[in-house]
Amino acid sequence: MARLSERVGLSLSACHRRVKNLEAEGLIEGYGARLSREALGLEIQVFIEVRLTSQRQEDIQAFETAIARMPEILECHLVSGELDYLMRVTARNTAAYADLYRNRISQIPSVLQIKTLLSLATVKEFRGYHLD
Repeated sequence: MARLSERVGLSLSACHRRVKNLEAEGLIEGYGARLSREALGLEIQVFIEVRLTSQRQEDIQAFETAIARMPEILECHLVSGELDYLMRVTARNTAAYADLYRNRISQIPSVLQIKTLLSLATVKEFRGYHLD
């Protein structure tokens, strides 16, 4: 908080008050540390496109419930267009990803099609929202 108050030119107490207000208003949702995927032994990152058999509410709910139980799936987005979901996944290695793919994701009853895109390199990673 001291470094932040210095950087924005406010007293420590004024800065602390403003941060608490931002938290109360929901602009700050939480705090966390950025961990190194490689240092954690997660060698691969993939993006997965998923199509479901239908858009019935029960199929969507079943899929989303199953995905929520898989910690390897870092993000899952319901999207428009030709596919239904786009997911970002990390795994220790190809064998671990193959296990996730074959034995968990493809076994969800409402899954019709899965397409895997292997990330070769991260060119730009999310570091916060732009405030322009």
